[in-house]
Formats: sequence, structure tokens, C-alpha cells
Amino acid sequence: MQELFAELMKDFEGYAIGKMLSFLNDPEIISFAGGLPSSELFPVDLIRAAAERSITGNAAAVLQYSPIPGEESLKAAVIDYLATDGIVIGPENLMITTSGQHGLDLVGRLFLNPRDDIVIDRPTFGGALAAFELEKPRYLALELMEDGSDVAGMERGIQELTDAGRRPKFIYVVPDFQNPSGITMSLEKRRALLELAEKFRIPVVEDSPYRELRYKGKDIPSLFELDENRGHVIGLYTFSKILCPGIRVGFNIGPAEVIRKFNFIKGANVLNTPKLNQDICTAFLNEADLDAHFVRARKYYSDKLGFFLQTLEETFGSDPGVHWTRPEGGLFMWMTVPPEINTLELFYLAVEEKVAFVPGEVFYPEDCRSTNTMRINFSYPTREQILEGVARLRRALDRCRAGEKSRIPRD
Repeated sequence: MQELFAELMKDFEGYAIGKMLSFLNDPEIISFAGGLPSSELFPVDLIRAAAERSITGNAAAVLQYSPIPGEESLKAAVIDYLATDGIVIGPENLMITTSGQHGLDLVGRLFLNPRDDIVIDRPTFGGALAAFELEKPRYLALELMEDGSDVAGMERGIQELTDAGRRPKFIYVVPDFQNPSGITMSLEKRRALLELAEKFRIPVVEDSPYRELRYKGKDIPSLFELDENRGHVIGLYTFSKILCPGIRVGFNIGPAEVIRKFNFIKGANVLNTPKLNQDICTAFLNEADLDAHFVRARKYYSDKLGFFLQTLEETFGSDPGVHWTRPEGGLFMWMTVPPEINTLELFYLAVEEKVAFVPGEVFYPEDCRSTNTMRINFSYPTREQILEGVARLRRALDRCRAGEKSRIPRD
């Protein structure tokens, strides 16, 4: 039957991280791999009460189809919520999505034809690459710097593409505590990026799952807020990291003409986002003490991050070939090992040692991959798991340096 598959799908293998996580069913494995928020922070009582109230109030409506753009009550709550971050929009600039990943899929479907160009950082979020890969784009991938995107390099690359008649369709960035690196884009670079977008008339897709999760340093305005003309930025948000991922609700913001098209596409793929889940998100925004919730989350994750960094220093600090980022927020850090170490091979040795991470190569387009990097999630494991997991990672690295090969079979 494979000969009947669409050309765009014949070589598509999905989200690489998802396949790697299939190795982690063993409960003895300590996972630094998935981007899981801590379940200890889920407001279970609020979720339970909101769900019960929603069902009790009008079960027939709650369990029916709901409007494609999203429930008006949730849209109003989101508009008020964004205003606290300096973002002022109207209902025409907002749509509810069925997760942040859905929001990425909408971007790819709206803008990309096969072989269109996208500008990205390297590394960048693997889920975005998976979503865009459905349209088989080409990438202008610039090495991420300590203060964010290489905007000067982007400008040179975009100019070369434009001169060749290939204006990129959009620039994709995660400015705050980037997944996978944990790096934050400086204010200066945000302004320079917007100037670049205006110069070449290219939209910027700003992925913002983690803005609320800053643990040190000063808040930096979002690209959307800084875009005074309100025409160059499309913002992607999700409740997965600030409420819980099981709800599968997010939202996209942007120019009205873009949102209108997103709604048409949503009507053709997922149709609607479950009303019950939207009602829970509305209750979270309207009824929870958000300041207290985020203060608690920041304190919890900040302590985890500090403990993880301390453990890494004690375990790898004397190893000149191992380096890692020191994020100011978010859920991830980025580790680099000596160039002779292939972290995909290291991954399988680590699984044998009962610890897991995500090899860095899944965060790069296929033609420019890094093979000696890895993403580490620090938000989910306990302190005891961090201590033991880092020790296991040390053992796996030592085995890899010694030339050992994993015995785990591969597809």
C-alpha cells in the first residue's frame, strides 16, 4: 500500500523524540528526556471543580461540538491574561488551538509550499521541525548564540535568498528560555529581528510556551508586544506548561487575516477544541490566583534547576569536554560533550544505564545536524532522581569514551 501514500508522506517519520520515548517504558529509567512539567504543580482541585461545574451546568452543550475559533468565554479570558504581559489584541486577533503543536501545524499549512524557505535557529524545537516537515521546506538555519538568534547572519542569508528570488515565508524563534537550549533572546536582538522582519516583509513566528517561567533576571518584552505596527508577529501559546499538558489547549495570536485563515484550516483538520477543556482553562485564568500559582511554579522549578546545575558541576565540572547552558527559566538545558562522542550512540548506552535524555540531532534540520549535544529536562525528576540520573549519565559517557557499543536493538 505504500505506493499509494502521498509523496510528502513517503519519507516522513514523525516526531523523532516521540519514537525515542518508546524506550522509556521501563519504570527504572530516570528520564531527563521529555518536556514534562511537574505534576506536583497541577491545580487538581480547581480542574476537578471546573469540570464538574461545567458538566453540571449544561452537559448537553459541553459535550457537543463547539465553535471552531474557540469559546467566547475563553477568548475573553485570554485577552485579559495577555494584557498583563503588555499584549493588547481583539477577538479577531485570537483563536483557540488544540495544543501548541496544533498551532505549529496551522502555521506550516498556511504558509508553506514544498521547497519554500524558513529561517530558524540551530538548534530549534524538534516539534516545530516535525510540523513544518509535512510541507517539505528548505531551512536557512543559523547557529544560536549566547544571547539568542544570529540576527546579523539571518539578514545576510535572507538577502542572498531574496536576491535569488527565494524570499523566506517566515522566521521561527522561541525567544524565552528556548527549547532545547534554554537560551533567552536579548532585548537588542528582539528589536533587531523585528527591524529585519519589516525590512524584508517576512513574518516572525514567536513560540512562547515558557514566558511565565522566569527564575532570575529581568522580564523582556515579547516580540509581539515590541511589534508596534502589529503586523509582523504571529504568537503561539499553550496551557501545557502553565496549567497541565493533558488539557491539550493553546492559542494563536496574530493579524486578523492570518487568524481568519487559521480558523478555516482548523475547521478542516481538528474542527473544534473540546468545550470542557476550554471551560477548565477559562476557570484557571478567571478563578485561580495566577500570581500565587506562578510564584509557586517559579520557586519549585528554580530550586530544581539550581540543584541540577550543582549536581552537574560536582559530576562533570572537572571534565573540560563537557559544557552546559545555565538557563534563566523554562524547563531545559543544553549539554555539549566532546566532538568524538555521538550522543545518539550515547543515548542507547544511557538507556542501558537506566537514564535518558534527547540526542541533540533531533533539534536540527537533517542537513546540518550536531552529533555531540543533548537536551536535558530538569523540571520533572525528583532531587533523588537527579542525583542518581546524573551519576548514571556519567557512567554512560565513560563507557562511550571507552568505545563500548550498546546492545539495544534498533529499527
